[in-house]
Amino acid sequence: MIDRAAVIAVLDAIPDPRTGQGLVASNLAKGLTVAGDRAGFVIEVAPADTALYAPVRDAAEAALKAMPGMGRVSVVLSAEAVAAPSRRAASLSPAAVEQGRPRAPVPTDRPAHVRRVVAVASGKGGVGKSTVAVNLACALAARGWSVGIVDADVHGPSLPTMLGLSGRPAYEDGAIVPHRAHGLNAMSVGLLTRADDAMIWRGPMASQALTQMLTQTRWGTAEEPLDLLVVDLPPGTGDVQLTLIQKTPLDGVVIVSTPQEVALADARRAHVLFQKVGVATIGLIENMSGEVFGRGGAEVEAQRLGVPYLGDVALHADVRQAGDRGMPIVIADPAAPSAEAFMRLAQDVAKALAL
Repeated sequence: MIDRAAVIAVLDAIPDPRTGQGLVASNLAKGLTVAGDRAGFVIEVAPADTALYAPVRDAAEAALKAMPGMGRVSVVLSAEAVAAPSRRAASLSPAAVEQGRPRAPVPTDRPAHVRRVVAVASGKGGVGKSTVAVNLACALAARGWSVGIVDADVHGPSLPTMLGLSGRPAYEDGAIVPHRAHGLNAMSVGLLTRADDAMIWRGPMASQALTQMLTQTRWGTAEEPLDLLVVDLPPGTGDVQLTLIQKTPLDGVVIVSTPQEVALADARRAHVLFQKVGVATIGLIENMSGEVFGRGGAEVEAQRLGVPYLGDVALHADVRQAGDRGMPIVIADPAAPSAEAFMRLAQDVAKALAL
């Protein structure tokens, strides 16, 4: 068991470059959580200070990992617009100051130099949503469009494994430089932590991580904008989904389900969420179709909801094996039936988005 006081002492030995105080004493370490052999927190700074505080984040992570008995560490650098405290605020407690601090305005546009944003969602976990998102993105890139993918499942990031990525992304001029893999620009919170780290964040911290990846990653440039950013959402209809809807205008959502009713019921809820906020459902995809889970359930559900049915991807071991190797099936074996199915789905999505 890691002692919280010992963690605070380690963090306070690392100075804030602006104030010279320790990270906890200066109120720089937000949401500090210490549980068992794990510790994590968020460093919130102004966007212009991202490069200044990146070494501080690295130093804090290294210091915590060096503590005896420490197993998992998560330190996230998040850039937010922060207002200077007033004289009156200076006389209040830190908790009162934080409660009254103005928040950054909600962005009302897509990430810079991105033409289209589409979400891949599911109401239920375990339906292969990330597999569909990665293969769709790779299939679209193979057709000649410039495509990015962001792993918004901050509690269970799978993009690094499925794309064969590792290592922290670089920072240049205060922006995150995404990794490149199989023709994609890719970013995941899993690239900021170790593979076995547990994301011990509450909803607001997860939402901040998504906001940072969306708005502070150099997805494209003015000369070469990104045609499409694919957002691989976590299952459910919670904080991360709402953050995405509030922060980024979406051009549509693709909903993934397996054929059985228990998954379709949750897919229905996902559709209703996006329908209520005015985001069009591009269509439903039936994943893992075949003898094990049955087939045809998503097509019937699409008819019931009045949305397009995009097609199915059969349950095959080669899809799973390719993802585990970091080579999506559309890259590893383009002639495989599953790869051809993803290519057809990608064509339908591109048509719906007018790419």
